[in-house]
Amino acid sequence: MVKFSLAVIDDEQTIREGISAALKLQYDIQTFASAEEALGEIVNAPPDLVLLDIGLPGMDGIEALKRIKDLFPEMLVVMITAIEDTKTVVQAMKLGAYDYVVKPLVMGSLRVTIKNALETIRLRKEVQRLQESYLKENLPFFIAQSNEIQEIMDFITRAAQSEDAPILILGDTGTGKDLIARAIHYRSPNFKGPFLTLNCAAIPKNLIESELFGYEKGAFSGAEPTGKKGLIEAAANGTLFLDEVGDLSPQAQAKLLRFLEEGEFYRVGSTQVCRIRTRIVSATNKDLERMMEEGTFRHDLYFRLGVVTVHVPSLNERKEDVLPLAQHFLVMYSTKYNKQFTGISKEAVKALQEHHWVGNVRELRNIIERGVLIGKGPELKLEDMGMNGNRRKAGVKAAVESLPDEKPVIPPEGFDLVTALEEYERRYIKAALEYAEGNESRAARLLHMNHCTFRYRRKKIL
Repeated sequence: MVKFSLAVIDDEQTIREGISAALKLQYDIQTFASAEEALGEIVNAPPDLVLLDIGLPGMDGIEALKRIKDLFPEMLVVMITAIEDTKTVVQAMKLGAYDYVVKPLVMGSLRVTIKNALETIRLRKEVQRLQESYLKENLPFFIAQSNEIQEIMDFITRAAQSEDAPILILGDTGTGKDLIARAIHYRSPNFKGPFLTLNCAAIPKNLIESELFGYEKGAFSGAEPTGKKGLIEAAANGTLFLDEVGDLSPQAQAKLLRFLEEGEFYRVGSTQVCRIRTRIVSATNKDLERMMEEGTFRHDLYFRLGVVTVHVPSLNERKEDVLPLAQHFLVMYSTKYNKQFTGISKEAVKALQEHHWVGNVRELRNIIERGVLIGKGPELKLEDMGMNGNRRKAGVKAAVESLPDEKPVIPPEGFDLVTALEEYERRYIKAALEYAEGNESRAARLLHMNHCTFRYRRKKIL
């Protein structure tokens, strides 16, 4: 049985010795006569619980509490005070103290206070152990070496700690938005609850409301005789992932906004309000800002969905992830199809690294799967993957050849090359928009640019 550790910080020797003698069989105890001495030791060997006297000489207990909470925000601290000084006790509680006891100490009461505090630690550790187990079993394998993805994973780990704050994931098709949604769920306090997904683009607009919010019996023609729970209700105390949220109908947008703001909704055909707690994580590859300008997506819903917003970079913006992902997919599909592939040829590696990934990680996965199915091994070769290595070069060549072919004129005083390059960029962005009939996503694909990057460059240059 593991013993919990206690640190007793009190300038009175009789208090330190009394607590140590009474509790040493149950706990590992260290005693300190000053806060300065204790802080020097706590940094190297944090205890499970601190008993801290408020009226210490030198650094007092309030200041020591601040220092301890700065170092270890989750550490439990029980304050000891000679008199029941309400003002000081309230200050300590606001600073994060777990509880307080009053001198002269009653050992029975102190034991109960310590036991209750340590039970909090025990429960926290049990939740952490369960969460780690769930993560190991359920968390998708997110392959990434790039700083961009590492920063995103660190960010969502912090953002996921709330139970119900909505999170909006933005990024191109195939970047792994669904994996990030799952990572958010299994890193949140809701990790033991259900994780459900609704692809808003795959459901007819007239059925979206009933899928989200459910319906009562007889609500419409073809409804199940007993009625049906909606996904928001089915995901209670868990997470509902709304993929392609930009495809929601105006009516569904209004009802979803009400749920996000009030935590309540009505089933279709019902007058009885339902109140539940479900976290909404949503994702889209659409330009929601443009949709708001066009009046097809609500401003208020956009800001409620995006209390926390995550931008997922395209694979073209994190090329250092291409090879690790390719090797992961090679092992995965070699196992699935019982093939003996040992690696990727140098020519294939070069082609993968130079390729422009329109479909991002999904496109890479499909290319590797095709290669494993077609190839004989032991190395995955360029021809196995069916990649047209000349396609992008031909596109670049055609674009370059469209530039004026006469020798550039450089005046004696020189000229601003950056401004000239911006002018060429402006012309190509304008031309791409004309080809795409004003569709930014399509124009970005024509120029082999990420949509967010294209929009930023367009606003800056045009």
